[in-house]
Amino acid sequence: MITTLVVFLYGLTGGLASAASSTVAELPADGVVFGAPAGADAEVSFASSTVTTAQQERVAAAPGTTAVHPLGVAMTRLTAPDGAASVSVLGTDAALLPPLSAGAAPKDGEVAVGADTASAHHLSPGSQVTLGSQKLTVSAVTAERSLSHAPSVWTTVDTWQQVSGQKQPTALAVRGTPHDLPADLKAVSRGDALSGINGYAAEQGSLQLIQGFLFAVSALVVGAFFTVWTVQRRPDIAVLKAVGASSGYLVRDALAQAAAVLLAGALLGGAIGAIGGAFASAAVPFDVSVSTIAVPVAAMVLLGLAGAALAVRRITAVDPLAALGANR
Repeated sequence: MITTLVVFLYGLTGGLASAASSTVAELPADGVVFGAPAGADAEVSFASSTVTTAQQERVAAAPGTTAVHPLGVAMTRLTAPDGAASVSVLGTDAALLPPLSAGAAPKDGEVAVGADTASAHHLSPGSQVTLGSQKLTVSAVTAERSLSHAPSVWTTVDTWQQVSGQKQPTALAVRGTPHDLPADLKAVSRGDALSGINGYAAEQGSLQLIQGFLFAVSALVVGAFFTVWTVQRRPDIAVLKAVGASSGYLVRDALAQAAAVLLAGALLGGAIGAIGGAFASAAVPFDVSVSTIAVPVAAMVLLGLAGAALAVRRITAVDPLAALGANR
C-alpha cells in the first residue's frame, strides 16, 4: 500500500513538473540567457526578464555561443469558434518549435498550436483563432508542450509582440555556453532555467518534501514490522542457535526473507500504482513512465531492507538458553 502511494505521488510530481515546464525543458537549446538589470547575481525569471536587440547581439558575439534564438513568453487567451482557453504564447523562430505533426512553421499573423489544443477545439492548419486581441491563422499542429500549466502555442516574435503588448523578447535560447557576458545578462543551463518559471520551484519543492516524508514513514513502518516479526521468532532463533547456527547465518537468512517479502510487496504495489496512474492520467497531470515505477519500488525495497537490518540485529543478542528457559 505504501509503495502504491509513493508511485502515485511520484507520478503526480513528474506530471505536474511536465505541465509546468515542458515548453522550456524540451527546448532544442543548451541554455537560456535572461536580462538581469540588477546584475548577474540577481534572481531572474521569465516574468521579470527582457532582452534588447543590443543584448542579443552581445550574446551572439560572446565566446562559446554557437546560436542565439529570441524567446518571448507570455500568458494570454486563445479563442476558437467552439470555445476558449488560457494558453502560454511563445514568440520565437522555427528552430525552437516542437516537432510538427501537420502544417508548417508559423509566419507573421500565424500561430502553431499543440496537439491537445487542436483536438479540444477542432483546429487544423487554416483554422482561424483569436489570440489575445489578434486574429491569427493556425499554420501547424505541434507536439504538446505546456508552461505554467497552460498549453503552449507558438508564433513569430513580431506577432508575439502584438499579442502580448511587449516590445522586447523575454529571454534568449542559446546553443553552446556563452562566456564573458556583461553584468546585465545572466546565462543559465536549460535545467536551471526551470526555476525561472513562476511557482515551479515552490511546487516541486513541496511535492519532493512530501515524498521524503513518505519514504521516511515507510522505513519506520517496515522497520517496526520486522522488529515485531523478529521478536515473535525468538524461540525459533534460540533453538537454531542452540543447535549450532551462527548469528551471521541467521541474520543473512532473516534479511533474505525480508528481501523476498519486500520485493513481492513493492512490485505488487508498483503494479497497482502504475495501473491506477494510467487511469488517473486522463484527468490529472500524471507521468506514466518506467522511472515512475522503478524508482519508488527500488527505494521502498532498499529502505525496507535498511529497516529490517536494524530490526534483525536483535538476533545476535539472543541467548539460546535464556530464551528457551523463558519459553518454558
